[in-house]
Amino acid sequence: MSTIEESVEVAVPVGTAYNQWTQFEDFPKFMEGVQRIEQRTPTLTHWVTSVDGVHREFDAEITEQIPDERVAWTTVDGEARQAGVVTFHRLDAEHTKVMLQMEHDPQGIADTVGDKLGFVRRQTKGDLKRFKSFIESRGTETGAWRGQV
Repeated sequence: MSTIEESVEVAVPVGTAYNQWTQFEDFPKFMEGVQRIEQRTPTLTHWVTSVDGVHREFDAEITEQIPDERVAWTTVDGEARQAGVVTFHRLDAEHTKVMLQMEHDPQGIADTVGDKLGFVRRQTKGDLKRFKSFIESRGTETGAWRGQV
């Protein structure tokens, strides 16, 4: 099991950053390798990914969600094994620090080698940078889910 910790500061209020992060079906717009996410229930998502020609499908369950503070998840079905949390920290009225902590269990030799070479860490860092560009260029969220889990 590998642990990844990355963060990015975004020039939007904490509520805007959090609200956008709850729009899981928009993740393919800024997450490399994510082809599609279906929100099946308020706490269950189905992911379809393709990274370096490796196609995967899995379900992830939201285990904790507190508006403007955190979203935690774990995979429950499929080929990928991971769990993590994204936290949102108000820096000032117009700036937020988004922190991601994730545990990832590489599956198979290709995943293990890629993990050892830092591929997942670099991809995560790139995804956060693309999230920053996405939300800052819009200036507002595409939607919001303010429920608590």
